[in-house]
Amino acid sequence: MVEDRSAVARLFNGVNKVLLIVITLLCILPVWYTLVISLSDRAAVAGGDVFFWPQGLTFNSYATIIEDGQFFKSFFISVERVVLGAIIAFFVVLLMAYPLSKTAKEFKPRNILMWLLIFCMLFSGGLVPWYMTMKSLGMINNIWGLVLGGGLPVFNVILVMNFFRNLPKEMEESALIDGAGPWRILFGIFLPLSTPVMATILVFTIVGHWNEFFQALVLMTKNENYPLQSYIRQVTIVLNPAKIDAESAKRLATMSNQTLNAAKIFISMLPLLMIYPFFQKYFVKGITLGSVKG
Repeated sequence: MVEDRSAVARLFNGVNKVLLIVITLLCILPVWYTLVISLSDRAAVAGGDVFFWPQGLTFNSYATIIEDGQFFKSFFISVERVVLGAIIAFFVVLLMAYPLSKTAKEFKPRNILMWLLIFCMLFSGGLVPWYMTMKSLGMINNIWGLVLGGGLPVFNVILVMNFFRNLPKEMEESALIDGAGPWRILFGIFLPLSTPVMATILVFTIVGHWNEFFQALVLMTKNENYPLQSYIRQVTIVLNPAKIDAESAKRLATMSNQTLNAAKIFISMLPLLMIYPFFQKYFVKGITLGSVKG
């Protein structure tokens, strides 16, 4: 390939590099600032002296979190929700996208189901009917309410469906000639070839379940059943004066709710920051190939 070395091309490449660096910094700085706040002294944070580097470096906020049993209980509730939600969404999306990738001639209810999916994606039945439905199904104060409350992500179904429609039709025809049935074709041919799009929707599902907080506020009547994001949203720390010893009182004097909440937010971000690099390489291919056909 011949590289364009003209002045205009060099200027364009330079502007692109600067723009990408700026965008990268805008994404990184909020995370860094949250970490800096969590490691700074209470007085420095209250005085507005903290910018790009911790002032009065202290780990007291993280020490307090380690002693907070409810934080880790909420953390593991979120982990449980993510695992169950990802598994269920994976199979539901896969089993729904495969028949919808066929033509109306091959799968007659295809157009009707597509219209229903699009309608449900654009319009909601409302919060009260949704709550009444979840209550009638016994989903109050139940992990399954958080998992199944949004168990069918329509956007992911459309993404996988379009990915399947881009796969060579000849492979399926050859498999049918050899006697393979729909289940064999789906799990033996389509699924192994769908790693990019399946990894993409898996990340979408994980991020969605991990960051979602509103459903728990509606479905959970007990704070101990809150997932992590719903717990963090409370932005207050409940302290029992009778249980504060001398060491705890000394530690609390060096931190504020702002530093403590910054530490909680940073810890809640770590799991996603750790898993994203492993899936990032699939994003472009998964989303691009899944959006070619409608």
